[in-house]
Amino acid sequence: MPATDARGPRLAAAAALAALALAGAYLALGGSSYEPTEVRDPCEPRPWREPEGIEESAEQFALSALDGAACELRVTRETLAVAIASDEARREFAEEYGVDEARLEAAIRAGLVRAVDDAEAADALSPVVAVPLRALFSRIPVEEAIALIEDARAVFEDVEGLLGRGRGALDDAEGLLRELLP
Repeated sequence: MPATDARGPRLAAAAALAALALAGAYLALGGSSYEPTEVRDPCEPRPWREPEGIEESAEQFALSALDGAACELRVTRETLAVAIASDEARREFAEEYGVDEARLEAAIRAGLVRAVDDAEAADALSPVVAVPLRALFSRIPVEEAIALIEDARAVFEDVEGLLGRGRGALDDAEGLLRELLP
């Protein structure tokens, strides 16, 4: 007759006790009342941190642009970020939220203009650069606008490189500025 191992029942009891202790600790720390963090209203201004370098400035610029566009469309910033990830995602977003292409494009451009306003207010962009950027961003092709939101470093790294990519829109903006300024 084989010898019975007395450790088996003790190990099972210890495992059950550890599981009960873990569940008790989870409940004691508020685990039964967990609710996800509420999504912030994209229309409420968010203060810019003191950016330390191009990466932080670009990140804040992109988040501000997403907030501005999301505010225009009355959706969350997170919803819009997913929506602009691809052409298909934009089509699905437009269908789900009843947004036509022109309204979506206008909101994305308005988001970029808001980001320029926020960056200028935070002294991350000079007013000398902000004025032509506003004019450019109000007319920039939507694919380039989305590319800037996805990687806004170009706004802070090399303004000439950025303006070079949107030369046609820059020429339009320059003409508009000449009309507006005496």
